[in-house]
Amino acid sequence: MMNIELTKQTRSAAIASLQRYFQENLPEPVGDLPAGLLLDFFLREIGPVIYNKAIADAQARLLLRVSDLNGELYADEFQYWPRLVSKRKSHR
Repeated sequence: MMNIELTKQTRSAAIASLQRYFQENLPEPVGDLPAGLLLDFFLREIGPVIYNKAIADAQARLLLRVSDLNGELYADEFQYWPRLVSKRKSHR
């Protein structure tokens, strides 16, 4: 089981956001304890889905970058002499 831990500051901000959502969108406000319980539920039930999606997105992005390493970082080999000849021709 995955456990997503929030800092106290982040947890307080999340609870305040939930309370504001309830206040602005639902007929009944929600107190600190119910909002905290709802946040815990979201973290346990939905948090892993979001986490797994973020990991999959990061992995896909990394695989794309790694698959194009030759295009991104390829260095032409044995270029000293051709570059020297080209440099000499351009200075004439």
